[in-house]
Amino acid sequence: MRLHKLRRLGHVALMAFMGLTMGLPTALISTSTASATTTTSPTTPTTPTTPTTVPAAPAGPTAGSTVTPDAQATTSSVPAYWLVSANGGVYSFGGAPFYGSAGNLALQKPIVGMAATPDDGGYWLVASDGGIFSYGDANFYGSTGAMTLNKPIVGMTPTPDGGGYWLVASDGGIFSYGDANFYGSTGAMTLNKPIVGMAATPDGHGYWLVASDGGIFTFGDANFYGSTGAMTLNKPIIGMIAGPGGSGYVLVASDGGTFTFGTAPFYGSLGGVPLNAPISAAATTPGDTGYWFSDVKGEVSAFGQASYYGSAPAQIGSPIVGMVHAIGNGTFVGAAYPSGSYGYDVSKFNMNSPTCTTGLPPGEHNISIVEVDGSSGTAPNPCLAAEATWAGAGLNLYTFLTNNGLCSTPIGCFQQGEAAGIQAFQDAQAAGINVNVAWWIDVEGAGQYWSSSTANNAQTVAGAIAALHNTEGIPDVGVYASPGTWNSIVGNYQPAVPYWMANWLSPPSGPATCATVPNWQSKEQLPTGPVLMVQYGDNINGADGDYAC
Repeated sequence: MRLHKLRRLGHVALMAFMGLTMGLPTALISTSTASATTTTSPTTPTTPTTPTTVPAAPAGPTAGSTVTPDAQATTSSVPAYWLVSANGGVYSFGGAPFYGSAGNLALQKPIVGMAATPDDGGYWLVASDGGIFSYGDANFYGSTGAMTLNKPIVGMTPTPDGGGYWLVASDGGIFSYGDANFYGSTGAMTLNKPIVGMAATPDGHGYWLVASDGGIFTFGDANFYGSTGAMTLNKPIIGMIAGPGGSGYVLVASDGGTFTFGTAPFYGSLGGVPLNAPISAAATTPGDTGYWFSDVKGEVSAFGQASYYGSAPAQIGSPIVGMVHAIGNGTFVGAAYPSGSYGYDVSKFNMNSPTCTTGLPPGEHNISIVEVDGSSGTAPNPCLAAEATWAGAGLNLYTFLTNNGLCSTPIGCFQQGEAAGIQAFQDAQAAGINVNVAWWIDVEGAGQYWSSSTANNAQTVAGAIAALHNTEGIPDVGVYASPGTWNSIVGNYQPAVPYWMANWLSPPSGPATCATVPNWQSKEQLPTGPVLMVQYGDNINGADGDYAC
């Protein structure tokens, strides 16, 4: 890299790139659980109306990473998450315990959702026939697995004490088990669009149903705060979750657009970002301070104070259909290199460009990070193919991001960052190298490569992350920066992505540099994802030296 010395950092609240889709959910999005029987009868729903307003300015989503368990665990309990796929496979992140899955069972019908017990000590899976699969401290209270249903089950929600649950079918039929009471349904109604999810009130004395057009139906003590039923949506709603205290709710669409109603907080959306795959699930942190999205491939994006702990493996064999919050120890899933690995990052300046025949570090190297572009959307590395060959199986890629007068508004800068990310991806493809590896956004050179507007710079970085992670479908997208200058470039922006920290000590030492991470995190506003690597020197065998923490 170029100017790697100490950098300062910051944290910019994530806004949302707006389309006609905003607002976001707060618990689980279309979840489910199945395992016993009881029928319900319909009652009258409330009338859908329009949603509340949403922030006006584009904002960055955060990005993800691939799945291979690694270090970076903490000793305290932190909000983590589980994903479930249609074949019953369960994926744990952030050190969330694994209690079992239906992935090795011959299912009669696909899994359609997941719900956690109140203490996060277990979970249920539910299939489209209403079959229920219980794990950990989740008890079985019944299912519709042996019934002939009018319409398939699409979701479930547990009661507040975990002593029961409701199942909901696509026609709005409700099936209640355990201590879950029946408060009504739309099962006998003719709906404009099918029901796709439900959420319960905090006291368990009511619930909401949501249709794919965003129409809301309230029962029991659930209040109506608005809907998108009368709107023309870009993409259908996939589910809903209750807001804090039950005084609102959030709807989420398959394009990542979110709609908040009542007092439900808005932390960002993907509504204006071209997606590589549709969003299929979402979950909120237990304290409603942020939320996660997952697309059907299991690529996770984090918003607000939700931390990023990884994404599903590249080949999961079945789409992700549910996501719920959990309690874990903060272990990151998806590190590109095992802890203790050494290696280098290289650019065109390391080789005798343009012939690109000499100049690379000799000897073994597990870490091999190669420059793609040397400036936003321009200056492709002429030695990229040669350096990727040198990198071998340890290949990661980085692109040098800049914004020295390229844009003048937050929206324009977000789009500029998107364009730079997509151009880098295309340049890597054109070089004929493997692009399906971890990528890093190189952010450095305050005043030299960046404008004086930290807000615009932050949006540029957010746009590049969104382009690589959400548009191009790269699970693992992180940030390279020095902790001493990050703030001066992007203000107080703290993306929830993996962090590669540049910090040179004398004498150079990878382990010693990793030991400085907590100190930097205590006094600077750094990216909130795990610190996976450090760049600990600029002349290690003639190149920048890197070490995996």
